[in-house]
Amino acid sequence: MKGQDLRFSFFFFFFFERDKCFNPFKYLILLLSEPLCLADCFALQEASELRRKVLILDLEAPSAKGTKWGLGGSGVNSDSVRRLLHQACILGKSIKDSEKYGWSFKEPARPGWAELLEAVQQQVACQSQALKADMRSCGLFYLQARGAMLAPHTVEATDVDGRRSTLSAETVVIATGDRPQYVDVPGGRELCLTSDDLFALPRSPGRTLVVGGTAEGLECAGFLSGLGLRVTVLPQPELLPGFDRGIAEMVENHMLVHGVDYMHHHSLSKVRRAEDVCVLCQAATNILHTVLLAVGRKACTSDIGLERVGVKCSPDTGRILVNDRDQTSVDHVYAVGSVQHGRPSTTGLSVHAGRLLARRLYRGDDIVCDYSSVPTVVFTPLEYAACGLSEERANLTFGQDNIEVYHDYYWPLEWTIPGRDKNSCYVKVVCHIPNNERVLGLHVMGPNAGDIVQGFVAAMKCGLTKQQLDATVGLHPVFSYVS
Repeated sequence: MKGQDLRFSFFFFFFFERDKCFNPFKYLILLLSEPLCLADCFALQEASELRRKVLILDLEAPSAKGTKWGLGGSGVNSDSVRRLLHQACILGKSIKDSEKYGWSFKEPARPGWAELLEAVQQQVACQSQALKADMRSCGLFYLQARGAMLAPHTVEATDVDGRRSTLSAETVVIATGDRPQYVDVPGGRELCLTSDDLFALPRSPGRTLVVGGTAEGLECAGFLSGLGLRVTVLPQPELLPGFDRGIAEMVENHMLVHGVDYMHHHSLSKVRRAEDVCVLCQAATNILHTVLLAVGRKACTSDIGLERVGVKCSPDTGRILVNDRDQTSVDHVYAVGSVQHGRPSTTGLSVHAGRLLARRLYRGDDIVCDYSSVPTVVFTPLEYAACGLSEERANLTFGQDNIEVYHDYYWPLEWTIPGRDKNSCYVKVVCHIPNNERVLGLHVMGPNAGDIVQGFVAAMKCGLTKQQLDATVGLHPVFSYVS
């Protein structure tokens, strides 16, 4: 056991004592910092069943403001927080609608930031505890340590106290995820927040400027506006990059109508502090309480020793180049999740890919992950979900003459009594004409859009056509029937 530090972890000590014939090359090591949902799927469901020894190294560096996530990283926890804050805003709208349904209140309902965040953080803590219990129950080895590759089969683990240990493994899986980016302007890192910080902010952020039109940025803008705060979005350079442009414009218009302001054709030049508020200095000076950065995410691959062992990354994105089997340029090193270059990035996809990878490695299965038709959801005030190609991508791939687009607006029955947002909900189906009008893309903008689209994902994987879609009997009067 030369090179092993028995003080490093109780898990190691217990493991060595009970396994006198320990062979370090039977280990499968996962380097994690973000999507522990991958470990949940990969290790808990698969590796334990396949009787493999799995060690997880998981130590996420705090943000510039010192924000830390619990077990699960920002992948699992951020997804949960996004959904819960979205639900908080839905409840606020429902309270207003309830008066039209005959409900009355003695006092007007008001949102409480501190109470909301405390409840959300408690839920995140419960998830973290549940993950720990699951790992213990299946004999999973977990170290709160940062991993870095030293040699092809050697990983160095550094714990929270700076103690180092050298570990060996036959297989290494990299799932270090990504983190919010900062902007390179004066005050950008010192005075601005990211979504990680926002979700842990003990006080209300007040009047907020959201820099960036990413899905993450618009979700945060929607949360804050729904809680009654003044919000301005500064797109850099466009809203919802990579999504359907027509839908992106509808999302913008809906949020604009509901109180979110936009500053197009501007860019952040610097941020400075004056009397405990942040000031944006550009063409005009705007007094703000919070500047929130949502300009994209950067892969966590720069300091984990990939260059030492020859794992190749994209020079443009820093993300890892993999083949269709999630294998890197080094045979026994794999990458799953948002560290992959050129692949969609969702937590559900990471879970699915991790499960399939475990089965290929140790069960002899040969099924690879299908990275096409991956569903995604954006928790803007009017939820948007999609699966497959945008209209623009379909036209570019197959030619505009070979594409037919069907679309319509609809009004949820629940909204008719309060008279809310008539014809703001929308559905679009993108079809490939030469292939019997096979559905290439499905886009829904409306309540529970993610749940609606999820129901069509399996059908699209099986080659759903417009004719089959038309022949489907709907459930009246639910949202999916209308759409």
